[in-house]
Formats: sequence, C-alpha cells, structure tokens
Amino acid sequence: MTKKNTVQVVCVAEFRALEGKTDDLVAALHSLIEATTKEPGCQRYELNQRVDDVRRVTFVEKWKDQKAFDEHCQMPYIKHFFDDVRPQLVEDFEVKLYQEILP
Repeated sequence: MTKKNTVQVVCVAEFRALEGKTDDLVAALHSLIEATTKEPGCQRYELNQRVDDVRRVTFVEKWKDQKAFDEHCQMPYIKHFFDDVRPQLVEDFEVKLYQEILP
C-alpha cells in the first residue's frame, strides 16, 4: 500500500502568457521567488518554462502544511500579482493542489 504525505501541500501553478508577454510574465513571476522562499512554511518554490510551449510558465511549490500555503496566498506580493499584474500578462492559469505519494 502506498503512503501519502497528508500534511504537506504541493502546488502546481501554471500560467499561459498573453501573446508577446512571455518575457514580462517570466520576470513578474521570477520577482516573487526571493520573498516567497523566505516564508517560514516554504519548502520548494521552483519556476519552470515548458519546452514545447514557452508561453506556459509553471511554479512547482511545496509547503509545510495547508496553513502555510494559505498564508502565502495572502501575502501582499502574491495578492498584487494575482489582482494587478496577472490580468495584464496572463491569458489563462490553473492552480492545483496535490499530496505527495511517498516512496
């Protein structure tokens, strides 16, 4: 039987840049890394760009627990990105939460 880590939260947040806005989106998302990685519950915050569709940029995140993830979502820089920056740069996005299946 497999085991799951039911405490930690894994988040995959994928964004598709508006046409011509990929570099701006990458820069905006990259600017979130330093502050986010200093949050006490952040265990992983990795920014990736798809090879077959460079307009798709994805964060793979791991958080100590749901509370840490929820607190992250309320940080002023995250709220600013989603409320003010994202509409200018992002065609569509999807944020999904996972539980890690342990080895």
